[in-house]
Parts: sequence; structure tokens; C-alpha cells
Amino acid sequence: MQHSETLLQVIEASDRRRDERRKFIQYAGGGALALGATSLLSACGGGNNSGAVTPAPSPTPTPSPTSTAPIGDADILNFALNLEYLEAQFYSYAAFGTGLPATMLGGTGRQGAATGGQKVTFTDPVVEQYAREIARDEIAHVAFLRSALGTAAVAQPGIDISGAADGPFTAAARAAGVVGATGVFNPYASDENFLLGAFIFEDVGVTAYKGASPLLTSKVYLEAAAGILAAEAYHAGLVRTVLYAKGMNTAMLRTAAGQISNARDSLDGPSDDDQGIVNAGDATQSNIVPTDSDGLAFSRTPGAVLNIVYLTKAATVGGGFFPGGVNGRIATSTAQP
Repeated sequence: MQHSETLLQVIEASDRRRDERRKFIQYAGGGALALGATSLLSACGGGNNSGAVTPAPSPTPTPSPTSTAPIGDADILNFALNLEYLEAQFYSYAAFGTGLPATMLGGTGRQGAATGGQKVTFTDPVVEQYAREIARDEIAHVAFLRSALGTAAVAQPGIDISGAADGPFTAAARAAGVVGATGVFNPYASDENFLLGAFIFEDVGVTAYKGASPLLTSKVYLEAAAGILAAEAYHAGLVRTVLYAKGMNTAMLRTAAGQISNARDSLDGPSDDDQGIVNAGDATQSNIVPTDSDGLAFSRTPGAVLNIVYLTKAATVGGGFFPGGVNGRIATSTAQP
């Protein structure tokens, strides 16, 4: 009962913030998103390195409806909404033991359930407070995007956030070498496992929003996306900082974070952009903010993002954390070398 009451309070706070932001959007941008906006510009590239990841087997997903209309702002924000569903469900279960309510799941496309989530029995009160704070933010992101999109919002697709032997976290951990070929990785089993599970998502969210932001034609929606990008960057920096601090006493955490980074790199393209939590040239130095030589964060295309969440290097429409694929018109991962 306590978990349900806590989640209700989070949702009510999210509703208030959502209403305030929606009023701003309606005032500045004029109501609903137009589906026939200008087509996508060329997007920035992803990353890769020499460590190969064996793609996890994927069920046969349901392809998204095809359309000849140009990809527009609503399609881009719906792509982001799919990712926010994933993050919100993971953090909500980990922090509160409860998933998103049914009122936040409907929309266009096939609605699915989130399976496998569990509450973490935290031993570090700082990590628990961070988990609860991020969960509140991610729930608010879902509410905000659904409100901004209105009737164009996609439904939550089927999401697998299980920590079981046949779940995507274990598949990702095995591919990265965090656990052995028969090992199991459960992100809900400990504070450290939770942080590593969060690390899988957070850096991807930052690069996804950065890659998608130049594709938005409306300055109003670009401002909104920039706000979410900033929040995701704070989350990513927080997770990386705590992992590094704990890794000062447990080298396994530093190594595991680097392995996860390498695994993402091997999935999302030919360049080597992703970075762990220590300096590549000097492991005694922290690397909390992964940037290029100009101090800038890098971008991922939507296809490269889907490579990571689908856990595949193939061009496909589902797998990994989204067994049946995401909803909306941006749903296909990119064939990678």
C-alpha cells in the first residue's frame, strides 16, 4: 500500500508539472503536433569498437504501420516516448516496486505490458534516494510527452525489464562480459547491480536526445526536448559519479561499466565514441562526462539507439528490451558492420 501511495503522489506531482508545461506549449506553439512536418535531416553517427557483441535472439515482432508521409516532430517525440516508457518502468519498479498506471499506457499502436520489474532492497540510502528522484523525473517525462502529443501519442509497447536468466539485462551483461556465458545479471539484486542497469540506459538517453534534437522543426518542441536532454544528462552524470565513487573500492564496478560501454559501442556503429567511467589513457582519472576533444557530448541516430535497446547489430524491428518493437514510425534498427 505504501508503494502505491508513493507512486500516486509522484504521478499527481507529474500531472501538475505536465499541465503547466502543456499550457506553455499551447501558448507558444499552438496546440497539437502536426504529423506532416518537414522530413528528417541527416543524423549524427554512433559508435563502435573492436569488442564484438553477440546479438540476443529476438522474437518475431509486429512491424509498425507504413506511411508515405514525411517523418515529423510527432514521430520524433513518439520515438522518445518509447524510450521514456522503458526508463520510467525500470526506475519505478526499482524505486517503488510498482509500474506505471494503466492511465499512462494507452495510445496509438499495440499496447503491451512491462514485465519482470522488481523493487530493489537498497542498502545505501543515498542510492535509494537517487533512484526515487530519477524515477519521479522519468514518470514526469512520460506524462509530459503524452500530454504534448495528445491523441498522437503512442501506447506503451511490450517492455521486458526482467533480471532473469532469459531476460535482456542478462543477455546484455553476458554479451558485455560482465557475467559469464551462463551467468545471470539481475539489476534489482543490489545497489551496485541497479547502478549498472541504470548505466545501460542513461548514456543512451542522453545521446538519443542530442541526436534527435536537430531533427525537430518546431523551436517550442526543441526547447522541450532540450529540457528533457538536460534532465537525462544530470541522471547520467549522477549514475556515473556514484559508480565511480563505489568503484574506488571495488574495481569490478569500474571494469563492468567499461565493458557495458564497449558493448554499446559494438552495437551502434563503426566509430568509437562511447566511454566508461575512467579515463581511457589513465584509469586513475575519472571520466564522469563522456565528451569529444571539444568537450561536447556525442549523438546517436534513432537507428543506432534501437540497436542498443534491441540488443542487435541487425536491421530489425524488435528484440531485447522491446521484444515486439517500439510503437510509431521510427522503429527499425540500423544494420551495422
